[in-house]
Amino acid sequence: MSPTPDEEQPRPHPPHEERAEPAAHGAHGRPPTRADRWANFKKSPFRPALVLVFILAAAAALFAASYTYSMANPTPHHIPTGVTGERDAARRSQFVAAMEQALDAQLDLKHYASGEAARSAIDEQRIYAVLDVRDNGARVELDVSSASGASVAQVFTESAPQVARETGIPVTVKDLKPLQSGDPRGLAIFYISLAAVIIGFVGAIQLSVHARGLNPAERIAFTIAYALLGGFAVAAVVDWGLGALDLPFVESWLILALTMFTCGMVFTMFNTFFHRWAMIPTWGLLVLVGNPASGGAVAPPLLPTFIGRLGQWLPPGASVNAQHTAVYFQGHQHAFPFLVLTGWALLSSALFWFWRHRHPGGRGTQPLHAAAV
Repeated sequence: MSPTPDEEQPRPHPPHEERAEPAAHGAHGRPPTRADRWANFKKSPFRPALVLVFILAAAAALFAASYTYSMANPTPHHIPTGVTGERDAARRSQFVAAMEQALDAQLDLKHYASGEAARSAIDEQRIYAVLDVRDNGARVELDVSSASGASVAQVFTESAPQVARETGIPVTVKDLKPLQSGDPRGLAIFYISLAAVIIGFVGAIQLSVHARGLNPAERIAFTIAYALLGGFAVAAVVDWGLGALDLPFVESWLILALTMFTCGMVFTMFNTFFHRWAMIPTWGLLVLVGNPASGGAVAPPLLPTFIGRLGQWLPPGASVNAQHTAVYFQGHQHAFPFLVLTGWALLSSALFWFWRHRHPGGRGTQPLHAAAV
């Protein structure tokens, strides 16, 4: 009887036959090339992280260099100074020459017919001090204005006794516009303007992260909202809470709000064109250049000439100028800082709106139930 198929034994393999290994298929079986590794690195999170390492190191160096160069050793250059009294007195010329030598700077002299006209020029912030020559050059009255620039008033006040000893001309120093008692060093305006600048663009960054789906009009509306509320909060804390400054509240509030909105729209504009790298030009424009050049911590005549002039055309400098005049020179407000802030705000908003299709945010116009989850 023949065996059934279930009972058949498996045939032994021939002695020379070996079991074959599975064949390698395509690229999975070869080691990655240098090009493969580079392609994988570019797609990984390590590439932007490595770029950020170098960017942050460069930003730290530039930050330190910018603030140190501008403010660590303030040196007077050209100081607009009023002159009254005897214009042709030889002793006046002697005193001015000695003052310029002591300051290591040139006094940009502007002659006024009377002390009232010179004081009006101080109120208009055209000059920083007044030399009034009396009694045919026998004595000099030096009127400074700490509110115009505390650092400039300080260098005048410190140099006057030395010049009086060298020339033998008695000097009387008087502060026509002293600082408020809660701000003896004249830095509070710089600090509140700095807060408005930084919170302005940080707020726009947070909107781009946490409210990415805002459409362009909504994004502008919420930027206006946090600027108005943030400006009110800053003014209320500094004036009502700390009592550091006696602010003309509504004017100061609106200046802070305009500053916040402008800086927020500057970031939004850069985000439209540079996307995730928008922080770099924003930080460079507003913090690396704008803040040290603003004239808030060091008055413009003591800054390097180019930086002092450039700062007036940037949002931080315009904010400091407008706030400074509102607090200390009420009734003499200038249009220029408001034009600068408004110009930056309109330019940023227009560029964002015109190229809004390039902005990384927004949710489109499709119905919510049709939007991808």
